[in-house]
Amino acid sequence: MAAFIQEREGVFRAVCPLDCPDQCGLLLHKEDGKIVKVEGDPEHPVTKGHICNKVRNMTERIYDEKRLKYPLKRIGRKGQGQFERISWEEALLTITSRWKELIETDGPESILPYSFYGNMGRLSAEGMDRRFWNRLGASRLDRTICSSAGSAGYQYTMGGSFGIDPEDTIHAKLFIFWGINAASTNMHQVALAQKARKQNGAKIVVIDVHKNQTGRMADWFIPILPGSDSALALGLMHILFAENRVDQEFLQKYTVGHEALRDHVVQYDPVTVSEITGVPVEDIYKLARMYGETSPSFIRIGNGPQHHDNGGMFVRTVACLPALTGQWLVKGGGAIKGNSAFLAPNTERLQRPDLLKNKHTRVINMNLLGKALVTVDPPVNSLYVYGSNPALVAPSSNKVRNGLEREDLFVVVHDLFLTETAKYADIVLPSTSSFENTDLYTSYWHHYMQIQQPVIAPYGESKSNVDVFRLLAKEMGFGDEASFIETEAEMIAGALDNPRNPFLEGIDFEALVEQDYLKAKVKPLFPGTLPTPSGKIELYSERMKQDGYPPLPTYIPLVNDGDHFYQFVPGPNHNFLNSTFSNIRKHVELEKKPRLHMNQLDARAAGIEDGDMVRVWNQSGECELQVAVGENVLPGVVVTQGLWADAADSSAEASNGNRNLINSLTPDRIADMGGGATFFSGRVTVEKI
Repeated sequence: MAAFIQEREGVFRAVCPLDCPDQCGLLLHKEDGKIVKVEGDPEHPVTKGHICNKVRNMTERIYDEKRLKYPLKRIGRKGQGQFERISWEEALLTITSRWKELIETDGPESILPYSFYGNMGRLSAEGMDRRFWNRLGASRLDRTICSSAGSAGYQYTMGGSFGIDPEDTIHAKLFIFWGINAASTNMHQVALAQKARKQNGAKIVVIDVHKNQTGRMADWFIPILPGSDSALALGLMHILFAENRVDQEFLQKYTVGHEALRDHVVQYDPVTVSEITGVPVEDIYKLARMYGETSPSFIRIGNGPQHHDNGGMFVRTVACLPALTGQWLVKGGGAIKGNSAFLAPNTERLQRPDLLKNKHTRVINMNLLGKALVTVDPPVNSLYVYGSNPALVAPSSNKVRNGLEREDLFVVVHDLFLTETAKYADIVLPSTSSFENTDLYTSYWHHYMQIQQPVIAPYGESKSNVDVFRLLAKEMGFGDEASFIETEAEMIAGALDNPRNPFLEGIDFEALVEQDYLKAKVKPLFPGTLPTPSGKIELYSERMKQDGYPPLPTYIPLVNDGDHFYQFVPGPNHNFLNSTFSNIRKHVELEKKPRLHMNQLDARAAGIEDGDMVRVWNQSGECELQVAVGENVLPGVVVTQGLWADAADSSAEASNGNRNLINSLTPDRIADMGGGATFFSGRVTVEKI
């Protein structure tokens, strides 16, 4: 089937592979063996033909002249980006020979994989690769850079990644976008909100540290100080209880701990909360009463606030709000943090954790990569990177790059481009794009599972992650084992065979091939039982107490990050996705240039005017950015948007050559829960150049 599609011309259904909750259905127009146009699939039940600029211009990335065509071997100093072409045979032999030596002298834990969801395909991101690393016995990577803190917090309250069906939010009359620039990162939830506003007069409220594109389209934008969101949620609870705006029947039937919570939130009076959050007292009352009076009301819980030291507790806290007003029983009411549990595949079949013989193999948190490459003992002596670009994406980027400069660190990178990380590699392998692979896609927002079949032939000599790990397994001497000879179709079939997930009933490989996308058999959460210890929403969590956390939602201030004046939040932008597209001319032209958003009162006090260049620095690094002065952030807060490739800076040379290296300013502390990142909890000084 795959080869048949590759040979045909015409229009083909596809899936957007980006790490985005919308996971759009696409139509690929193909002529003379190449994709000439990408558009949305109007028949997709949720995305309905609307797509973002990122994927609309995907051909610019697929056929970019800088895309890798064949394996490379480093011939210059690390970081210089000097390579020569080699064969796949030489590349594989070089890699596996070095690994065999390291296993003999230092053990398999001296080898560390580093990957994330540059391609959201299940096979590409967590299939044959996980099998290989388990079989090899390499150090295990804790993949926690994105949403793990919030996921852990939400699980304490709700038992798992369960929210309402986003298609039902069309019925909501109040939308609260909390800490999410959804116009750039969840555009179809914005479209549903705007449609509800037009059809039934729904109001849209945005709570964020920056009045970005989502904030500008809101009926009411509420600016808030970074890291104080849980205090605001507790202040809303204080008013809801005090003014008897809670659904007592729902609380009695479907929650535990509501009496304790009522007593607990007395301390979070509006005056106290206002001092913490920067939100005026009258606005706290107004929002609480709006939420208590409006039904259906819906909260879209964003990733932004959970990138703080207290991020897990924030999500745990805000997830309690729909229970207080009984919104889970109202169609269109409730919340979404994520919905990945509804489409959860059989990860044991897919990843084969049973292949890992040493169950005590060390685990390294991906947010601590810089420390892992410099100070971990015994040391990491080889790094294999795929689906990620840690030299640009990881926290404390200067520390990461210093580690990558180690001449004794054997680095392999598998990617579409010679990324900032790849410039430090000893061997670089060319990767296929998602449209050249067979893969399974499961949204973490809507309830549709989708399949991708190859539409075009592999670019140059590029290979998929699945193919590369099969080849590495063969060279390492375990390629004949059953785990490494399964086809993509067999891997997908095994992943879909998950008796523990009743929502996947009726979804199998053959049905997906025939229909392209299928919806999970999801029912409303209530009436029903949650996978919490009590089976109910846990406003009071005994499990949290056992794990060393406050059992009730609690505001915990941010860690003291030094004496720098400004709280610094490096958010996402509209035309990149992390570092993806930051090296593509078309997308850079759309995004224009990196900027630092600053409040006009701070600018005036510092003698800074709109458009000035400033030096932004702290103990970890520094950047030079152009200032955008206005009222889009509160005083004492500065915000940037997007991660910019080294190539965007004409002076970029070696490890510290990118004057826009935003993540050089970010802390590599670990959040309160889930091993999460704390990108948004740093502080900086800003000086006019």
